[in-house]
Amino acid sequence: MHLSVRRRRVPFRAVALTLALAALPALTCGAPAPGSPASADPSLQGLWRSSGYGTVVAVSGRRLRTYETTRVSCLPGGLEAEQHGSPRAGGAVDFTPAVSQEAGPLTLTPDTGGDGDSVRLRFEDDAGFRTLHRVRGLPARCGRKPAGDPRSVFDVFWQTYAENYPSFAAKGVDWAAVRDRYRPAVTARTTDAELFGVLTRMIGPLHDAHTAIVAGNRRFTGRRADTRTPTPDTVRKIDEATAASVGTPQRRWGRGAIGYADLPHRVGYLRITRFSGFTGNGDYAGDRAALDEALDAVLTGARTRGPRALRALVVDLRFNGGGSDALGLRLASRLTSRAYPAYAKRARDDSAGARRFTPAQPIQVVPRSDRPVFTGPLAVLTGRLTVSAGETFTQALMNRVPAPVRIGENTQGALSDTMDRALPNGWSLTLPNEKYLAPDGAAFDGTGIAPTVRVPVFTGADFAAHRDSALTRARELLG
Repeated sequence: MHLSVRRRRVPFRAVALTLALAALPALTCGAPAPGSPASADPSLQGLWRSSGYGTVVAVSGRRLRTYETTRVSCLPGGLEAEQHGSPRAGGAVDFTPAVSQEAGPLTLTPDTGGDGDSVRLRFEDDAGFRTLHRVRGLPARCGRKPAGDPRSVFDVFWQTYAENYPSFAAKGVDWAAVRDRYRPAVTARTTDAELFGVLTRMIGPLHDAHTAIVAGNRRFTGRRADTRTPTPDTVRKIDEATAASVGTPQRRWGRGAIGYADLPHRVGYLRITRFSGFTGNGDYAGDRAALDEALDAVLTGARTRGPRALRALVVDLRFNGGGSDALGLRLASRLTSRAYPAYAKRARDDSAGARRFTPAQPIQVVPRSDRPVFTGPLAVLTGRLTVSAGETFTQALMNRVPAPVRIGENTQGALSDTMDRALPNGWSLTLPNEKYLAPDGAAFDGTGIAPTVRVPVFTGADFAAHRDSALTRARELLG
């Protein structure tokens, strides 16, 4: 299994290149193509370049599509969408992806405080938004068929990381030196296998679980040096050790991803192994409804207030591979009665210069006013298999009052959303491009979020004894 199950955008398909290039004349101007249905909001028509994210968004009629750009490339993005319904208050327009994807609908909203030359793009399953600025036309390279030879593929790969990867300094990697080392080894005669080997050696030292390459049947996924991908046997042993320590059967929801059990002394145990895939449909709306169903069954009025209410709650994230940040925030909203800052997001913005980022965007945890909420003591179990949205959820709890005690090991240190990008030979790559910041400006890329109480997680001794030392320690601390 992959370490991270954070949702992906629609993968690149080679046929999209031909189709997109054919559509360019209709998209380089602000007006809809002849014969296309008129958009309900003409102010959104035309081309928009994102701050960060290396993306140009084209809106023509009721259709939206994206282009992935660097200083040396322009390739069709994986996202095509159709306007859904009429504009909402403030001019917001919803779009539905043409191909089903976990992100679900997206929204473009005019920046009413500006001069009409900026909009906000928000994905339903994400935290925060992206700022887009109007541009007159696509870069000239977007109208040319890209070269797919090994050296061109290398150049697009290197440039994509150079403009977007946020943590070279934190990882101690000199990316310019990486190019100097590996570029001479790539020639017109370099085979696919050799090129794949070069690209994986370039990013392997980043030890980043949000880096990946897909090259036909060949695949590479990064990971922190101390992390091993769990085998089915390891998963079985983890489940057995946890079940033995819980001591009572868990009630399950979300296709087994969410589990709950009442422990002695009015302590609750909530285990979440991902923030996506709660239904078989793979859509965000279904996942959100499934999460609400589980939380409504767990955080009832009786468990959150009154003489029989829970005294404390253990939230187990040690085997959480990620998913949707928005679902993590939705869970956090059931664990507080007051709003507080979760984190701030910023993205690499190469247009602003090397090592520059977009302005930090604050993200809040806002309590649910229409559901019972739990406000008592929390213990959060984490480990190196706590990845991606599992980590951003952990971070979203750090400013909660009362603060949770974190027990176990450091999380994986791969918090950013992922960018899925095309290469001109039909391969694709994945990389992070964001930083999630604590109020003091600290980021946790690479190192992960440290526990407040360090306890080894799922050791060989624990497996042999069918015990769970971290969960046992949490129960001791909660009394």
